[in-house]
Amino acid sequence: MPVRISQAFWDELVAHAREEAPNECCGYMRMRDGTVEEVVRAVNERHSPYGYELDAASLFAANQLDEQGYEVGIYHSHPRSPAEPSQTDINLATYPHWRYLIVSLENGNAPVVRGWRIADGRVDEEPIVVGG
Repeated sequence: MPVRISQAFWDELVAHAREEAPNECCGYMRMRDGTVEEVVRAVNERHSPYGYELDAASLFAANQLDEQGYEVGIYHSHPRSPAEPSQTDINLATYPHWRYLIVSLENGNAPVVRGWRIADGRVDEEPIVVGG
């Protein structure tokens, strides 16, 4: 199922990535039927260009959304690499029913956002539809 995201939310993901560069940014999204309804910035507790860790309050809030029946998406940025999950990303993806979006700033003024489902080490791309 594709992830549907408004241009405004897509712009928010890219803006967050640019503001945190050269470190990775991270956050979560509330979704319903594959559509992003809210984007929430989190604090990257690693403060690193090579990985991310959502702050405890954000991870708790994302889990609450899950318990309330919403779909959850986690996003983070790759300031200097493609919008593909790294081995670290795959190892840390402990919620197989959540979606993972990666914002790549590798190409400067042409950011790329791609969506993924990561379960038991298996990585499947899910298309992103921007607009609305």
